[in-house]
Amino acid sequence: MRIAKRSSIGLIVTLLAPVPASGAPKAAAFDQAKIEQLTGAKGKLDEKAGVFKVSLPRSDLKVITAGVHVTPPLGLTCWAAFTHAGNHTAVMGDIVMTEDQVNTVMSAALDHGLEVTALHNHFFWDSPKVMFMHIGGMADEEKLAAGVGAVFSAVKETSGGKGEVPKTDIDPAKSALDAKALDATFGAYGPGEYKDGVYKVIVGRSTKMSGHKMGKAMGVNTWAALAGSDDKAMIDGDFAMLETEVQPVLKSLRASGIDVVALHQHMTGEQPRVLFLHYWAIGKAADLATGVVTALKQTKHDLTP
Repeated sequence: MRIAKRSSIGLIVTLLAPVPASGAPKAAAFDQAKIEQLTGAKGKLDEKAGVFKVSLPRSDLKVITAGVHVTPPLGLTCWAAFTHAGNHTAVMGDIVMTEDQVNTVMSAALDHGLEVTALHNHFFWDSPKVMFMHIGGMADEEKLAAGVGAVFSAVKETSGGKGEVPKTDIDPAKSALDAKALDATFGAYGPGEYKDGVYKVIVGRSTKMSGHKMGKAMGVNTWAALAGSDDKAMIDGDFAMLETEVQPVLKSLRASGIDVVALHQHMTGEQPRVLFLHYWAIGKAADLATGVVTALKQTKHDLTP
């Protein structure tokens, strides 16, 4: 009887013990000084949300949008927010850049273990043109902070017009491309069509919307278009990718010296989800085509018509 009584009291004490409020975030134990050191930016802790956020205002930019002088508080601030996710740390951020900075900064992110999840504009009528690159990652806190630091450093190093601006003189009306050689390079993804001075190849894949299959003819495709000559050509196009393919394709294109100019979605509610990447580059036709084919091999295009 004494044992039973003791057990009952223990159970009551346990049941009456205070229980943490459901859903309340724990106080984040960030090494704030280390994060600030590695990112080269000052941060602020949101204790309630359990988030430490560092910011890099682009006060160096003089952006005019439809006559409005856009200041950092109006949306011209690079930032990265850190939070704990189980045994790891997660980071999300938005990087503000002029067009000439984008691909150098993107390579810095990819080379330091961060993911690039979107690239687009936030304004119309802005001068100079400003682009926004969203980044993310989940890893060790210091590794993520070092990655963000590399991105912020690339932003600073390329500011003031020190970025890359490709330029050439190509008129498709004067193109002289070896279409058969390009067909051989694209292999199973071709053949392409050579018309009006532009060689173009379109590679289909499929997804479903409301249970209905959508493919190449409906715009679910990767394409590449070249103009110019074999020695001096330009290429642009679009990549259709599953979410798991985005980072490998980005890394592959950048490794081939191909610039990424946008990363976003074209549809909503499709299964599987398909993201689209737009690209541009100048160089030898064979090198440009090979760069795109190398990136295509990071995907599972099913050649759906």
